[in-house]
Amino acid sequence: MKHVHAFGDDALGDSDALDVAQRISSGQVSAAEVLDAALARLDRVEPTLSAIAFDDRERARARTGDDFHGAFAGVPSAIKNNTAFSGVPTRNGSAATPAASASADEAFTGEFLGAGFNVIGATATPAFGLTATTEFADRAPTRNPWDTDFSSGGSSGGAAALVASGVLPIAHGNDGGGSIRIPAAACGLVGLKPSRGRTAPAAMAGKLPIDLVSNGVLTRSVRDSAAFLADVESRRDTGGLPPIGHVEGPGSRRLRVALVNAPITGRLLDAPTNSALNDTVELLESLGHRVETVPLPVERSYIDDFADYWAMMAFGIDRFGPKTVGKGFDRSQLDPFTQALSGRFFRRMYRLPFVIRRLNKGTAAFRGLCDQFDVVLSPTLAHATPQIGYLSPTGDFDEIFDKLIDYVSFTPANNVSGTPAVTLPLASTPDGLPVGVHFSADIGDERTLLELSYELEAARPFARIQDA
Repeated sequence: MKHVHAFGDDALGDSDALDVAQRISSGQVSAAEVLDAALARLDRVEPTLSAIAFDDRERARARTGDDFHGAFAGVPSAIKNNTAFSGVPTRNGSAATPAASASADEAFTGEFLGAGFNVIGATATPAFGLTATTEFADRAPTRNPWDTDFSSGGSSGGAAALVASGVLPIAHGNDGGGSIRIPAAACGLVGLKPSRGRTAPAAMAGKLPIDLVSNGVLTRSVRDSAAFLADVESRRDTGGLPPIGHVEGPGSRRLRVALVNAPITGRLLDAPTNSALNDTVELLESLGHRVETVPLPVERSYIDDFADYWAMMAFGIDRFGPKTVGKGFDRSQLDPFTQALSGRFFRRMYRLPFVIRRLNKGTAAFRGLCDQFDVVLSPTLAHATPQIGYLSPTGDFDEIFDKLIDYVSFTPANNVSGTPAVTLPLASTPDGLPVGVHFSADIGDERTLLELSYELEAARPFARIQDA
C-alpha cells in the first residue's frame, strides 16, 4: 500500500481538534505554532494528494494574532470550495466557474468561522459536487492517503484527504447524497451529516423543492463532531429541531437497531463490506443493543427518482449557470460528466413532478422505521472505495453512472428525508483500506447517533493511518 501521511512530533502531534484547541487555550502551543505545523504538513503531502483547491496560507498567518473564540479557537482547518468564503474564488471544482474571489461569506461560512477555526484554504471537490470521487477532467485527482492508487471519495474528498493524512484535525464538508459520509468512509474518518436545518443551508441548494444538502465536518474523533454541533447550536436558532446539547460520552439506553443489509439496487455487498456489517451487528449485540433485520421501506424506483432529481441540479448549472453559479460562468468548460448528467435530466424532465411526489412518499416510509427503531444500521457504501479512474468523469457516462448508483445506494435516503446519519470507521479490507459503517436516526436525533458513536469508538478504537 502507498501510505501518505504527515503525522509527526510537532505542535499538532496526533491530537484531535479539541485537544489542539485546549492546548492553545492553556498556552502549551500558540495558534501560530499549530498553523505552521499544518502548513509544513500540507507541503509534505499536497504534491501527492492534490487536496487543496485554493491555498490561503498568508491570510491564515495574518490571523494568528487575532483573538479567536469558540470551541475550536485557533485550530487550523479548511472550507470546501463549493462554499463562499470572502477573498477565495468559489470554483466548485470546475473550470466553468469564474475565477473572481467571493465578495462575502455565505451563511454557513459564518457558522464555521464562529467555531474559532483558522482557515488555511479551500479543499478540492469534484465538479459541482455531483459525483462520489474527487476526480477531474482537467487536473490531477485527489488521492486517498491510505493508498494513493484509490479514490478519496467525494464530494468532500479534499477535506477527507487532509484530515486523514494529518494535515488538519478537522475540516468542513457538505453532503447532498453522501458527500460527507462517502469520503469519510473511504478515508477512515467520522462523517456526520446533520439534520436538515441543523446548520445553515448551502447557498446553491436551499431554494430547491427538496433541499438535499447539509453542512458539517469530517473528523478523526466522535467528540470533535459532537463539539462542532454543540458550538453551532449555541449560536443558531434551528427552527424547532430538538436541541442536541453537548454530548460527551455514550448513553445508557440500549437501542432498537434496524439492520438494512441489502442495497436498493439488488446487487450484493462486496465481501469486506458484508464482513464489516456482520461484525458490527455482533458488536452491537455484545453491548446489549437489539438488532433486527428489516426490508428496505422503499421501492427500487426510489434510486431512479433520486438520480433524476440529482440530475436536475446538473441541468440547472448547465443551462442557467450565470444565475445559479454566477457571472463569468463558461458553459463550454463544463466537464463531460456534468454535461451528460444534465442531458439525462433534459430527456426525463417530464417526470419531475412525479419524482418529487414519490421521493416525499419515500421519506414518509423511511422515517416510519423510526416509529419502531431508534437507529438504522447499514453499510455506508455497497463496496470498498474504488481505484482512481473507476468513476472517472471522462469515462463513458452510462457505465460510470451505473457504477455510481451501485456504489452509493445507501446514503441518499437521508438527504431526501433530511434525517441525520453518521459513518464510523469500524472496519477495513484485507488490504487495509477503511470500511465505513452507517447509522441514521429520525430528524433531529443527532444525540442518539453521537452517544452510540462514542460507545462504538470506545469498544473498537478507530484505526490510525500512522499505525498502519
